[in-house]
Amino acid sequence: MKNKDFLYTLIATFFFSGKSKVAPGTMGSLATLPFIALIYPLGGCALFIATLVSYLIGIQATKHILATSTNKDPGFVVIDETAGQLTTFLFIVSFAHLSILNLLLGFALFRLFDIVKIWPCSYFDKKVVGAFGVMTDDIFAGIYAGIVLLLINQFIF
Repeated sequence: MKNKDFLYTLIATFFFSGKSKVAPGTMGSLATLPFIALIYPLGGCALFIATLVSYLIGIQATKHILATSTNKDPGFVVIDETAGQLTTFLFIVSFAHLSILNLLLGFALFRLFDIVKIWPCSYFDKKVVGAFGVMTDDIFAGIYAGIVLLLINQFIF
């Protein structure tokens, strides 16, 4: 494997968490939680930059992987889950502490919306071909999850 191929695989699989034989999307989302825990205390700006960078490099890495794959959305590509999971926590970073409960709720909500694929997630998942579609449906899942997590934090906690 060439260095460039290795780097793209490392990014696309979020440090190989997507290579899990069981539920690679879930494993990619779980692998993102420690990253969120490290960045969250730095504030909204740092979390936004991490989200944007994961999205942009995710598009490049996914584009590279798709060029060598017959699958339009290979399961081992989980950088989209990373970007979506980060998006979820953007909604509460200015309003709530990052507790274990918030981490677990954010994780569960993101996975729910990523699986259910409410419009426009479904549109980007089914109609937009390529890396942009792969990455963007998870951003919308993260937005839905973030809104629900914010509402839970504002009205229940």
